[in-house]
Amino acid sequence: MTMLSVNLNKFALLRNSRDKDSPNLIDMAKRCVKSGAHGITVHPRPDQRHSKYKDVRDLSVLIDDNPMFELNVEGNPSDSFLELVKQAQPTQCTLVPDLPEQLTSDHGWDLNKNGELLAPIIQDLRKAGIRVSLFLDPDVSEVNLARSIGTDRIELYTQAYADAFGKTNQEEVLQEYRTAVFHAQRIGLGVNAGHDLNLRNLKLFLTIPGILEVSIGHAIVVDCLDYGLEGTLSRYLKIVQEV
Repeated sequence: MTMLSVNLNKFALLRNSRDKDSPNLIDMAKRCVKSGAHGITVHPRPDQRHSKYKDVRDLSVLIDDNPMFELNVEGNPSDSFLELVKQAQPTQCTLVPDLPEQLTSDHGWDLNKNGELLAPIIQDLRKAGIRVSLFLDPDVSEVNLARSIGTDRIELYTQAYADAFGKTNQEEVLQEYRTAVFHAQRIGLGVNAGHDLNLRNLKLFLTIPGILEVSIGHAIVVDCLDYGLEGTLSRYLKIVQEV
């Protein structure tokens, strides 16, 4: 079964639009736990326009109280981000090459350029007992480099698949992801996936065997407008449990 990690960033964005604490991220995470989700993802950016550093620390306590539930903290490995991660001790840290001015993550790592920078960071996080994942495009050469610098997992950036879904190039693009997944698995890497996966396109993507985790945020918030949080999560969980 593929694990569903609920990204709370858009709930945090809604909260931050007012000088209040509604919706409260801990309450939202608890509802996700109760509904059967397997984990929580947050991506605290330097401007903290979504989730904040305090949210990561607060959520880490919730995860400590629910040992079967995973916390995944995503972000660009700045000094302040890495210090936060080592303090919070999440289950997983996903390193993402996003710049402060980016609206959202929009590409995977170029490990030819950044591999030497990331290798000691990965080693340091793993020594702290934190599983490490690298955000990658579905490129076999990048997968090989990811393995060589010691990461535990990769998270495939699925925007290209989401854009191709329902179009004439759908199968061609899906095959690129299959190739990357199978190769990663052959060389001993776990594979996660995320970005613009939703109720319409998730089931087809998970016909690729062995995806360990999908991280979904924006689509869950949008679907909550129709189904509510619990109704939305039940629909996503049905899909991942069928795998």
